Amino acid sequence: MRSHLLNDTTAEQYRRSVTDGVERVAAKIATTERPFSGVTVDALAPAIDAIDLDKPLHDTAAVLDELEDVYLRDAIYFHHPRYLAHLNCPVVIPAVLGEAVLAAVNSSLDTWDQSAGGTLIERKLIDWTNERIGLGPAADGVFTSGGTQSNLQALLLAREEAKTDTLAKLRIFSSEVSHFSVKKSAKLLGLGQDAVVSIPVDHDKRMQTVALARELERCKQDGLVPMAVVATAGTTDFGSIDPLPEIAELCEQFGTWMHVDAAYGCGLLASLKHRDRLSGIERADSVTVDYHKSFFQPVSSSAVLVRDAATLRHATYHAEYLNPRRMVEERIPNQVDKSLQTTRRFDALKLWMTLRTMGADGIGQLFDEVCELAREGWKLLAGDPRFDVVVEPSLSTLVFRYIPAAVTDPAEIDRANLYARKALFASGDAIVAGTKVGARHYLKFTLLNPETQASDIAAVLDLIAGHAEQYLGESLDRAS
Repeated sequence: MRSHLLNDTTAEQYRRSVTDGVERVAAKIATTERPFSGVTVDALAPAIDAIDLDKPLHDTAAVLDELEDVYLRDAIYFHHPRYLAHLNCPVVIPAVLGEAVLAAVNSSLDTWDQSAGGTLIERKLIDWTNERIGLGPAADGVFTSGGTQSNLQALLLAREEAKTDTLAKLRIFSSEVSHFSVKKSAKLLGLGQDAVVSIPVDHDKRMQTVALARELERCKQDGLVPMAVVATAGTTDFGSIDPLPEIAELCEQFGTWMHVDAAYGCGLLASLKHRDRLSGIERADSVTVDYHKSFFQPVSSSAVLVRDAATLRHATYHAEYLNPRRMVEERIPNQVDKSLQTTRRFDALKLWMTLRTMGADGIGQLFDEVCELAREGWKLLAGDPRFDVVVEPSLSTLVFRYIPAAVTDPAEIDRANLYARKALFASGDAIVAGTKVGARHYLKFTLLNPETQASDIAAVLDLIAGHAEQYLGESLDRAS
C-alpha cells in the first residue's frame, strides 16, 4: 500500500494519476451542454449505495471510471452560463492550479513549523485586503472556511470587547434580510433568544438607519448592552448594501462594534467602476470577505479582517506542543494564534496565484461584468409584463416572479413559480434559486458568471414562463 503514498519514489505515479484526472475533468467541462443532468435522488442513490467501500478497485483509472457514473456526469457545473442560482462562481484557472499545489504539499497553516512561506503569503494577502478596505495600519485578520465562520469570529471578538459578564444583556443588530449566520452565531456564543434585534429595511432592502438608531437608544434605556451592529454589503437574496457611513456614525455614537458582512460584496474591493458602493466599510471594526464568491476562487477561501490586531487575542489559546507562549516573545508567526481553527488548509495560495497571474484589476473587471449583466437583466424583467421584479440590483442578484395575466390568486401564483423552478431544475436546462419576499414565493438569479449573456437570461425567463404556464394549464384541467 506504500505505493499510494506521495513521496520521492511515487512522483511519476502522482503525475500520471493527476494528469488523467485533469484530462477527464477538462473533457467534461469542454463538452458540458447543460448545468445539470437532471438526475433525481432516487435514480442516483442506488448506484452510490451499491458501492462496497471495503472492496477497493486498486487503480485510480478504474476509480475515475466509476466517478464518472456517480459524480462527474451529474455534478452541478457552475461554469455553465445558465447556472444562475446561488452564490457559486466559476473559478479562474490560476486558483485551480493553486488548489492542486496546496493539496499536494498539504501545508497546515496553524504554525510556522508546518507552513513557513505559506504563513507569510497568507499574512501578505491579509495586509493587501486590509489596505483595499482601508482599515488602517493596526489591522490584521486570518483566513477562514467561509462567511459563516468569519461572522462567528467577528461576533466573538465583539462579545469580548463588550466587556460584560451578563451575556443576557448583549444585543446584536442586523437587518431583517441579513445572513442567517448572525442568529446562528448568537446561539453558538451563548446569547439569549432575543439577542439579535432585526432592523427593518427600506424599499431597496437596505437597513433603515432611523429604525436602527431607535433600537440602539431603546437598548441603552433598557439597561442592555449594544454589542454589535452587523451591516451587510451584499445581502444573499438581494445583493443590497446597507448605508455603511450612517451605520458607522451610529456605532461611534453608541460605542458599538461595527461588523460588515461583505462576503458577497467584497468583489467591489477590486472593482474598476463601483468601488464607491463600499464607502464607509473602512470605518468597520471587523469585515467578512468571501473570495470564493466574488473573487472567482474555489471553495473555500474566506477571511475575517479586524481594525485592531489586538482584538484577535480573544481567539488565542496556547498549547505547549503547538504554539507555546515563548514563541510570541521569539516573534515566531503562528497563525493559529488568531484562528478558531487549528489545522487549516493553505487556501490563501489560490488567491495569491490569482493576483500574481491576473492582478486585482483582472478580478475587478470580471466582477464589474456580472454587475453590468444584472443591470441588463433588470431592464429585461422590468420591461416584461410576465414578471414582477423586486428591486434594482446593487450587485448581481435579481429577485422576481412570474405573474400570469389570467390568475389573481397569490397562492396559486406561488405554486406556479415553485413548480417552474422545480421543473427547470429537473430538465437540467438551467438552474435558478428561490426565496420569499414577505409571504410570497419568488425566484432568484445570482449572476456570477461573466460568460452569461443577456440572451441567456431572456431564454431562461421564457423557460420559466413556459413551465409556469404548463402548471397553470394543468391546474385548470384538474379543477374542471
